Amino acid sequence: MKAARAGLKLAIIPLLTLGLVVVGIAALGVGAVRMSLAEVLQALGNLGNADDTHGRILYDLRMPRILVGALCGAMFAASGAILQGVVRNPLASPDIVGVAAGAGLAAVFTLILLPQAPLWALPVGACLGGFLAFVLVYLLSIRTGEVLPIRLALIGVAVEASLDALRRLILVRADDGVAQALTFLVGTVYGADWERLWRVLPFALLLIPLALILHQKLDVLSFGDSTAKSLGMRLELGRLVALLLGVALASVAVTGTGILGFVGLIAPHAARLLVSSRFHLLLPASLLLGAILVVVADTLARGLVPPLEIPAGLLTTLVGAPYFLYLMRRVGRAR
Repeated sequence: MKAARAGLKLAIIPLLTLGLVVVGIAALGVGAVRMSLAEVLQALGNLGNADDTHGRILYDLRMPRILVGALCGAMFAASGAILQGVVRNPLASPDIVGVAAGAGLAAVFTLILLPQAPLWALPVGACLGGFLAFVLVYLLSIRTGEVLPIRLALIGVAVEASLDALRRLILVRADDGVAQALTFLVGTVYGADWERLWRVLPFALLLIPLALILHQKLDVLSFGDSTAKSLGMRLELGRLVALLLGVALASVAVTGTGILGFVGLIAPHAARLLVSSRFHLLLPASLLLGAILVVVADTLARGLVPPLEIPAGLLTTLVGAPYFLYLMRRVGRAR
C-alpha cells in the first residue's frame, strides 16, 4: 500500500508537467484574436514565415507572455515553499512577508536612478529590496524571542501595503517613460516580450536548480533548530542561504510579472496535499503548480472580456485571499 502511494505521488510530477504543456498550448489560442487548436498548431509550424499573421501573433506576443508567466509563477511558488519551510510558518509567502513589495519598490528606484542600466540590474536591485523588506518584517515580528505566525503575517501585510503605496506614489510622480516601463509591477503579464524573458531567465536558470539541489538542507531546516543542529548543520549559515534563495526567487519574479497575489501561498499548500512536505517532491510540484496557476490566470485575464484585459494578479488574489483568511483562522485556533 505504501509503495502504491509513493508511486502515485511520483506520478503527480509528470502529470503536472503534462498539464502545464496542455495549458500553455491552450493559452496560445486565447486573446483578442482567437485561434482554434488546428490554427495554433499550423501557426507554430509557420513561425519563420513573416507573412503568417497567426504565426507573428504567437511568436511576438503570446509565446513570450506565456513563458514569462510560467517562469515567474514557478519562482513565486518555490519562494513560498522555501519561506514556509525555513520560517516554519504556513502563512509565509513572498507577497505576505514584504518581499514582493520591497522588490517592486527597489525595481522602481533602480530604473529611476539607472535608466540605462543593463538587463541584469533590475533583478539585482529587486533582490536587495526584497531582502531588506523581509528583514524588516522579521525583526518587527519577533516577540519574547520567537516569531508568531499570525504576528508575522499581520506585520508583513502592513509593511507590504506601505511599501506598495510608496511604490505607486513614486510611479505617479515619475516621468511617463519610467511609469510606462514599470506598468507590469501592478501584477500583470501584459506586454511581456522576449526582452523581459531574457531579463528573468538567467536568474531562474541559476536559482531554480540551486533550490532543487539544496532540497535535503531545506528538509533539515524545516524539522526545527534542535534537529538541524543534531544532524550537524551549521544552522545560521544554512538558514541564511535558504532565506536568501527564497527572497531572490520572488524578487526576480517581481521584475517579470509584478506582484501576483498569493501564488507563493496557494501553490506550496496545494503541492503538500498532492505529494508531500518533503522538498524533493514539494519543490518540483510547487514549481509546476505555480506555473500552471499564473498561465491559467493570465489566460482568463485576456480571454474573459477581450480586447480588454484584467490584471492576472487580481484573479490570483481573488482566489488566494479567502484561502489566506482560512489559514489565519486555522493557525489561530491551533495556538
